[in-house]
Order: sequence, then structure tokens, then C-alpha cells
Amino acid sequence: MGKVTGFLEYSRVAPPRRSVEERVQDWREVYQPFPEPILREQAARCMDCGIPFCHTGCPLTNIIPDWNDLVYRGRWKQALQVLHSTNNFPEFTGRICPAPCEAACVLSINNDSVTIKNIEKTIAERGWEEDWIGPQPPPARTGKRVAVIGSGPAGMACAQQLNRSGHAVTVFEKDDRLGGLLTYGIPDFKLEKWVVQRRIHQMEAEGIAFRGGVHAGVDIPAGQLRAEFDALAICIGSTRPRDLPVPGRELAGIHFAMDFLPQQNRRVAGLAVDPAASISAKGKSVVIIGGGDTGADCLGTSHRQGARCVSQFEILPEPPAARTAEMPWPNWPMILRSESSHEEGGAREWSVATQRFSGDGRGNVARLHAMRVDFGPDRRVREVPGTEFELEADLVLLAMGFLGPAQGGLVADLGLALDARQNVATNSQYMTSVPGVFAAGDARRGQSLVVWAIAEGRQAARAIDQYLTPQS
Repeated sequence: MGKVTGFLEYSRVAPPRRSVEERVQDWREVYQPFPEPILREQAARCMDCGIPFCHTGCPLTNIIPDWNDLVYRGRWKQALQVLHSTNNFPEFTGRICPAPCEAACVLSINNDSVTIKNIEKTIAERGWEEDWIGPQPPPARTGKRVAVIGSGPAGMACAQQLNRSGHAVTVFEKDDRLGGLLTYGIPDFKLEKWVVQRRIHQMEAEGIAFRGGVHAGVDIPAGQLRAEFDALAICIGSTRPRDLPVPGRELAGIHFAMDFLPQQNRRVAGLAVDPAASISAKGKSVVIIGGGDTGADCLGTSHRQGARCVSQFEILPEPPAARTAEMPWPNWPMILRSESSHEEGGAREWSVATQRFSGDGRGNVARLHAMRVDFGPDRRVREVPGTEFELEADLVLLAMGFLGPAQGGLVADLGLALDARQNVATNSQYMTSVPGVFAAGDARRGQSLVVWAIAEGRQAARAIDQYLTPQS
């Protein structure tokens, strides 16, 4: 390493955030640029640890120590080359990945981990600023055609890898804009959409064809896709939300998070939202059920829309602030994590189970009725008698995770087998029960992280390439 004693000399410095008062007034990214001298010091904290567990913490197996060392030495272009060798879209992961690599950092055994995620993002942005990132069309074409269904991170990674291998790739996206949940789902204050479109433009210049607003399996039948393409890659994500079947669920004003969040993405982009279906937190008492990332996204969005008050409930107990014996390093620790949205206000509570909703007499939700719960040694939920409470709720957002890919349309049309968790079943080579049809990302593994989606897209692309050509 360039600075062997760097981890002893420098402390972790996180990227600065814009003030709460400023950022809740707009939809721009929360984090501010990081000064280069401090970033190089942060890269110098990367130890000469012998076995870099950050490699295994990262599903992409990013070669983290190498590009940390190159950043410390000011060799940014080489750092970008090393970063791109394993990760197609580091500006995405550097913004929205929860950084399992940092949890696996050797330094985190008894200190704060290296700021891997921020260094990664800065390398990528330096590459764009210096025009080091541009189209990379293949030198020759194989004559094979591949259809990628879904333009989220898994589909984008799969398409780019296949195209660079020389195959003709067409990406089908059911929404009117490309990017999947990167575009319609993740709030702009976490990921501004020009960041996604920048990569789409690069991929188009490389020769990839995108067909937005085309719902494969609905607008175009599976049989036609099979006839026109030599292979299909199913990257449709995990989009079936988990519901809350309690009395009063039918009341107006109770919505899934993924009905709420994409509408705001459309508004920020200047696109129309159907007034009859519009969902807004403005002036309302908002209750978010679900304590994960999607719930935090609803929280930040509600603040910016002008909610009167916001409460976020999670049925699980509050996680510990630090690792326990049950979550040893380098495993991913289930500890308390706070998003930037939690700094902006709102109540956040754990061990709360919703019992029912009651209305205002006109069919609209008015109150949430809940009680405290705990978990016994068998990990089963137990109600705590005498802890019942109710809360005003004009808008309820359900952010309790997802149950798998949509099972109608393309999945049914192709007759794809599903696994025990109702995801698309594949073999070790990412091939489904139908020869020539592959699957990757959340559609195959279930709801997961952006870094897993990119990794799966890359691995599926290699499997498809091996299927289509004698030598990958």
C-alpha cells in the first residue's frame, strides 16, 4: 500500500451532507462533493491486510485495495480501469449500495472501516469529468441476437456485457422511461436520474437498442420473442409487494410504497401524474409501515412533499448499535442504521404490529390501531397485553418488502418454473426451465441489493455468451 501507516494516522471522514433545512426544499442529492486531498487520505486508510475480506463482502468482488492505492497515489485513470473491470456502474453503487464491503473491511474489526463507497463514487465521477468514460462498441459482431427484458441494474449490466461480447442486444422496458427502479422507485435525492440516463446514452452509443414502453409478454408475446432472438434474459425484478391483510385495509388512503414513490419521480422529471390516482403527503399525518430502505425513501419523500407529521413503524425489534456475538465480523451485521431521511424528522419505532385501520365515515383511512410486540426464543411474534394504541393516519404507506417477480405476463407465457420462494428458478448457469431463457437479479434471487443485481447481470451475460458461442 502507498501509505502503510495510513490507518493509524487518519480517522474516517464521511462525505458531507447538505443541511436538513436546505435539502428538504428540493429533490437534489443529499451528499456534497468530497475534497480530493481528504479523499486521498481516506484511501490511505486501506490497510496492507494480507487477505482483503472486502472482496468477498462485495458481490461484485471489486478489487478495492488496488483502486484505493491508486487513488492515494493520484493515479485516477488507472483506478477507474480497475473499478470498471468488475463493476459496470460504480456511480450507481457508490450512491445507493449499503456497502457490504465496508462491513467486511479488516479495519472495522476494531475501528471505523475505510470509506470505500465514497471513494468508488468519486472515481466514477472523476472518470466522467475527464472524459475517460465513453462508448466501447465491440470490434466484431457474432450474428447472435439477445433480448433482455427489464432495464434495471441487472438488465443493464447483462446487456452491456453481452453487447461488448459482440451480440446484438435489445432491451425491453415496460415503463415509459428506462432504468427500472433506478428511475421509478429510488428518490431523486438519493440518485438523480441524469446519472442513470448518462449510462443509457453510453450503452446506446455502443449499439444496444432500447425499446421503452413495451411490456414483454403483454405487448409482445413470448413466442415472438423466442422466434426473433437466440436467447432471452429475464431481468424483471421483484415487484409483487407484501400486503397487510388487516381489517380496514380497503379504506382509501392506504397505498403500497411503489405506488407512491414512482409518482414523485415522474413529478421531478416534469411528467404527468393522473390526478385521479395522485398520492401526496402534503399536509397529512403519514404512517409508514416497514423500517427498511423503502420505508426510509417514503420518509424522505413525505418530508419534501410537506407532510404534517410522519411515523415509521417496524414489527421487528430495534437492532443493536454495534455487532454482537451473533453477528461476528466479517458477516453483514444486522445493526441499527439511519438514512439521511431519518435526520430530517419523524418518529421511528420498533416492535409495533398493526391490528386494524378505521375510517372517517366517508371511506377514507383516519386512524391506525396497533400494539407492541416482542419475540420469544422461538422468534415468534407475541403481542404485549395492555400496549394497544392508536394514531391519526391520513396516508398509510406499506413498505414491507416484495414477494417475487410478477407471475403473469412473460413468466406465465414462457411457462417458467418457480422456486420455493416464487422466484424464477434457474440452474447454476442462470438458465431457466426453458432452454435458451435465462434469468438474473431480483427476479431470480428475490428482493436484494443493487450490487447483487449488477453482479447477477454480469454472470448471466457470461452464461448466455457461453451458450451462444463455442468460446466465451
